[in-house]
Amino acid sequence: MIAIGSDHGGFDLKQKVIAHLKERGMECRDYGCVDKSSCDYPVYGAAVAKAVASGECDRGIVICTTGIGISITANKVKGIRCALCGDPVSARLTREHNDANMLAMGAAIIGESVALNIVDIFLDTEFSGVDRHQRRVDLIEQC
Repeated sequence: MIAIGSDHGGFDLKQKVIAHLKERGMECRDYGCVDKSSCDYPVYGAAVAKAVASGECDRGIVICTTGIGISITANKVKGIRCALCGDPVSARLTREHNDANMLAMGAAIIGESVALNIVDIFLDTEFSGVDRHQRRVDLIEQC
């Protein structure tokens, strides 16, 4: 199960990501927002992060205008490793090296095609499990 959430600035892209996940046959749970009315990204970033941290959902995707604020919020939740990605290489490497369990994107920074490619790479890439990467993930978890 993929948890997804956005603020008003990420709403349109969130809807496209949800449709894309459904096309891929993936289940997702939308933690809001529900329309483009002005709202506060910490509410939705925290909701998605808590769902992932609790094990209710396997991974999370959060979107705001830049991706910055919502990723900062998600990373405040213990057990979350949320990576702000604006390109496919970062999406692949954050999974391979950091075992990131959440993806953040900026709707005003990247277009739909790039965003959907990032989502696919993030969801399809496994953690490498290489000793040095596992050691670093363990150190992150100790913070």
